[in-house]
Amino acid sequence: MDSLFSPEEKARLARSSVLLIGCGGLGSPIAYQLAAAGVGRIGLCDMDVVDISNLQRQVLHYTTDVGRLKVESGAAKIGGLRPEVEVELHPVALTRENARDLFARYDLVIDGSDNFATRYLVNDACVLTGRPQVHGSIFRFDGQITVFHPGSGGPCYRCLYPTPPPPGSVPSCAMAGVIGVLPGFVGSLMAMEGLKLLTGRGSTLNGRLLIYNALDMDVAEVQIRRSPTCPICGDNPTIHELIDYELFCGGVGE
Repeated sequence: MDSLFSPEEKARLARSSVLLIGCGGLGSPIAYQLAAAGVGRIGLCDMDVVDISNLQRQVLHYTTDVGRLKVESGAAKIGGLRPEVEVELHPVALTRENARDLFARYDLVIDGSDNFATRYLVNDACVLTGRPQVHGSIFRFDGQITVFHPGSGGPCYRCLYPTPPPPGSVPSCAMAGVIGVLPGFVGSLMAMEGLKLLTGRGSTLNGRLLIYNALDMDVAEVQIRRSPTCPICGDNPTIHELIDYELFCGGVGE
């Protein structure tokens, strides 16, 4: 355990629980770093299996894991690193039917998903269950990281992106590609934000969007604020239940 954490902070981490959405490019470093730091219980939510074409960025998995459920592969790596960490496997698609019950079981949600429908679902379920979330996204050589914690007066994902992009306007990572180093960097920053939320140490990115360009090694920060007209965290919310996010996003992926 890193000696930079106080005994009280270490104990807090050991008692804490995190639900990780996605065990791919972003999820790989997040899962490993959370376990290494001593988070006591980690939930892995991903229904996909390991694919050899993704291994250059999904470093939690090896060639021997090809065809295996990502949550099983991830749990094996965490167990090899820190056997005392409790790992809960959720090899299911996150849906409006299961999200609220699943989120209520954890202290923090970290979203490593790669499509807009899941991101809006994660956001709305977090707001409705009062759970803070760490959000990150990657595309080619660019990454973004922030924290959404409306319970503290900060913004949510809908405040930043009120509506999804038009269908077909944003190519998927499979189509456009992503440099393998990028999710390792962005995922590690996301894990750090999670550790700060769990321990209360430092200042999080709540209300701030960190934008990173790997090619130019350029880092920028944009202030984001809660929108009073946001349909879920605004002054007069109109969303009180989870909706059909595939329909809302028009089938848009990233």
